[in-house]
Amino acid sequence: MKRYLQIVLNIPLNQSVTYLDCDESDGTESHVGFRADIKFGNRRTTGFIISESYEFPADCGVEESKIRPILRLLDNEPIFTQELIDLARWVSSFYLCSVGEAISSMLPGGKRETDAGSFSFTEEAPDTTARKLSEEQSAAVEGILSTDSSSRMHYLYGPTGTGKTEVFLQAAEKLLAQGKGVIYLVPEIGLTKQVIEAVVARFGQTAAVLHSGLTPSQRLGEWKRILHKEARVVIGARSAVFAPVPDLGLIIIDEEHDGSYKSGSTPRYHARQVAMFRTTKAKIPLVMGSATPSAEAWHAMSEGTIVRHTLTRRLAGGAMPQIKTINLSSLKMDGCISPELSDAIKETLEQKRQTILFLNRRGFTHFFRCNTCGFEMKCKNCSVSLTYHKNEKRLRCHYCGWQTVPPQECPECGSLDVGYSGFGTEYIEQEVRAKFPHARVVRVDTDNVTHKGELQEKLDAFRNGEYDIMLGTQMVAKGLNFPNLQLVGVILADTGLHLPDFRAAERTFALITQVAGRAGRFFPDGRVLVQTYAPDRKPIVCAVRGEIEQFYDDELQQREMLDFPPYSRLVRLVFRAPTESQAEQGAAGAVSILHASLKNIAHSSPNLASAAEQTEILGPAECPIVKIALNWRYQVLLRGNNMGIMQKIAADLLYNHKHSSDVYIECDVDPVALL
Repeated sequence: MKRYLQIVLNIPLNQSVTYLDCDESDGTESHVGFRADIKFGNRRTTGFIISESYEFPADCGVEESKIRPILRLLDNEPIFTQELIDLARWVSSFYLCSVGEAISSMLPGGKRETDAGSFSFTEEAPDTTARKLSEEQSAAVEGILSTDSSSRMHYLYGPTGTGKTEVFLQAAEKLLAQGKGVIYLVPEIGLTKQVIEAVVARFGQTAAVLHSGLTPSQRLGEWKRILHKEARVVIGARSAVFAPVPDLGLIIIDEEHDGSYKSGSTPRYHARQVAMFRTTKAKIPLVMGSATPSAEAWHAMSEGTIVRHTLTRRLAGGAMPQIKTINLSSLKMDGCISPELSDAIKETLEQKRQTILFLNRRGFTHFFRCNTCGFEMKCKNCSVSLTYHKNEKRLRCHYCGWQTVPPQECPECGSLDVGYSGFGTEYIEQEVRAKFPHARVVRVDTDNVTHKGELQEKLDAFRNGEYDIMLGTQMVAKGLNFPNLQLVGVILADTGLHLPDFRAAERTFALITQVAGRAGRFFPDGRVLVQTYAPDRKPIVCAVRGEIEQFYDDELQQREMLDFPPYSRLVRLVFRAPTESQAEQGAAGAVSILHASLKNIAHSSPNLASAAEQTEILGPAECPIVKIALNWRYQVLLRGNNMGIMQKIAADLLYNHKHSSDVYIECDVDPVALL
């Protein structure tokens, strides 16, 4: 008996393809949820079987005699469930990608998840055994598991060190006791060895870990343990939100504000949005947590759509540290460490305590600049300044990797008055070693952490007191619970403030607040010194004074005035092409198609007319970074309150119109960054 299989592929093809099953089947075993080896055109590839029938599909579009059989099945059991197929269909319609691309992003592939670099500061490593909860923590666990709550969405909010992790784990334990499964998401950077070991020690063989360090076959092994109910708690980074957990009872998102929960490649899904969809459909609780919630989450808590549970007590003792700003604009500096920070480091060393110096920039100095004509050396493939790496004596692009030898004179005007502006971790390392020759210094950033496990080795060595000063980029934020840490210096707090992105203030605020939460964790005399050229800017003032509510009130007021999320929704379309004119023309042509689609909706659906009129099409404009890896980039933003309308006109542009083969269109629904 012939069996027709509907197969989707990991390509931007917005429909399934019909194949014949390779063996005549008596119909006893369904092949839905299997992967198949197929010939598609002239190439062999893997397809995902999403449905089957014994009748030739009427809408096939190809005559029956031309239907090819699959070459073979790749699995001996289904590896994705009907729930995941339905979820893939939702991801496909919401994020405007194909069902095949959505399924492919769910299944184990061993792909790294660090597209969206971010500041991740996970809580201290969880305890290996359950601790007695404080009253606040007990109330939070009860609230999360309560069925008569007004909403199934919960937020655990409180400063670093108030024991959010323990609340998550005890809520998970209670649901496990009821035979339910749990998904626990942590930012990729937060999946440290201690976190994994502690969770495995706590839950034993019933824990499965999905992270980028696993090979594809190890990931598939974990995936099958989850499907077979051998593992009931899944801990992992972004893509673990798709884990095929039978009888799912709870999804936890730790450090909800973290940018790495948003995928940087197709499908550009946000794990928070997917978790909201899954939990709403299954009528189960979703609990998020952070010391610095995203502005959207804060707004939803204020509106009551997310239930807030607040923790105020720092359980490890230790007061919140003293935080002080150092105004660099009023100082004459011969380096990047101010006299005040220098004195504080000296004092800390004398007390045999440790210091962390934090900077969100790799490399030696920021960029090559001519002091005569102002010429800046930029990457030939990207429109970003090259970073000078002193060890290699090279200028290097941090986007595409292109590098060159620094010129002796200005390529533009021939002047010899050239130099380097700004500073990076290499530069600070040199300055620190010169100023504190007897201190043991370790630098941690992606340039000098090369082999697997090296980062963990350096962090462990610092924790064990083998170094006095650690300096680095956000990588040093991994599990920053160091017992002998007394001083944290933020070398330049306003680096992120100058980015042309509406979330710049939120990110700067989160960075300082979270860094500050690290010092004073174990000792009451923790200090944080924040160097800045903009000490009066709201995010810095509020973070330093601990005025968290004040910051969110101001930020949300600003967002409302400018009509940015959470007061509107965005869809970002980026047009990439080998020449600037192709990118610009592609974007301009798209704008006229989008306007026509919008008019069409307003005429054909009177009930949507006013929402269509309120939908804005902004652009075309150059992207803030106009060129990356030899591609020119222009963008168009859709902004409005009716996401359905924006998705509809974007889908019409993507699927119903022919585009120049030289222009590639990236579509990002609810973007987290506009760079």
